[in-house]
Amino acid sequence: MSEKVLMKGNEALCAAAIRGGCRYFFGYPITPQNEIPEYMSRELAKAGGVFLQAESEGAAINMVYGAAGAGARVMTSSASPGIALKQEGISYIAGAELPCVIVNISRGGPGLGGIQPSQADYFQATRGGGNGDYNLLVYAPANIQEAVDLMTAAFDLADYYRMPVMVLGDGMIGQMMEPVVFKDPESRELPEKDWATTGTGGTRKPNIINSLRLDPAELEKLNHKLQEKYAQVRANEVRYEMHKTDDAELVFVAYGTSSRVVKNAVAVLRSNGIKAGLIRPITLWPFPEAAFDELPSSVRGLMSVELSEGQMIDDVKISARGRWPVGFYGRSGGMIFTQQEIVDAGEKMYREVADVSRV
Repeated sequence: MSEKVLMKGNEALCAAAIRGGCRYFFGYPITPQNEIPEYMSRELAKAGGVFLQAESEGAAINMVYGAAGAGARVMTSSASPGIALKQEGISYIAGAELPCVIVNISRGGPGLGGIQPSQADYFQATRGGGNGDYNLLVYAPANIQEAVDLMTAAFDLADYYRMPVMVLGDGMIGQMMEPVVFKDPESRELPEKDWATTGTGGTRKPNIINSLRLDPAELEKLNHKLQEKYAQVRANEVRYEMHKTDDAELVFVAYGTSSRVVKNAVAVLRSNGIKAGLIRPITLWPFPEAAFDELPSSVRGLMSVELSEGQMIDDVKISARGRWPVGFYGRSGGMIFTQQEIVDAGEKMYREVADVSRV
């Protein structure tokens, strides 16, 4: 195992991508992820790869489409409005069943917004931001070590399922510095890319990669195939963390950097006599609905905590299935809540659910 290295999040993601076999990067600058193309422009060629700054986000994602179609391990990155501009290409890549990795270091919005951290891209990431019935496997790391570990897994799972995988961070994950260890990648048995457009060599028929299917019956057949694939992802790739939920009465649901603030708030609430816990989704899609089935009978209520106006709360309510009241606390536009804000919100909801239980 390697020694710990102190790295900025954006640069650590790149180092993990290169170690994970990424050899092509196409992107366009936008804060707070600019260190990603900067690092790739400097380091990717040393690994025998190619960096290209495209003329736009749309051009970048279509270059990803081309490289993925040729069987290469390829990635792109951007921040929220840039990812929005890539949505058409992402839909095409999903429809063509091609593997790639997309990094979103998200920022406040809507519109051009600001450059401060935000989690308001949850809908965009988990609902398929482009047209059609498709999904991305979406990882939400809470620290830089986890981001590094998930980055390597992202390339493998993109290849395994032949689908785009998104690593969704925010400005804090991208800009903070933490010590990381680059572990040896997990050995996975991956299918051969016999579908790739690598040239026939005169030994086979040409491979054709396309997402255009004018016959509605053929297009529906593709959609059914995609749904079968997504069912396998739901069955096999869900990740989450349960933190102090064994005896919890109030359970927060938070992901990414928000969950770090919430964990500290859980400790304070417990010291104040309120048994709080946390469900931390690591995969946002598929959402870890099974985690809610593990909660004890002591739970009185749930609270979704997000750096948005409340996007994940829909999935929390679906997963709760009416078993508990669901509250919400959030900040938006790049504003970041404090530990005390979460403690205060948790105490308020605890009093409310306690009052209801006594009725």
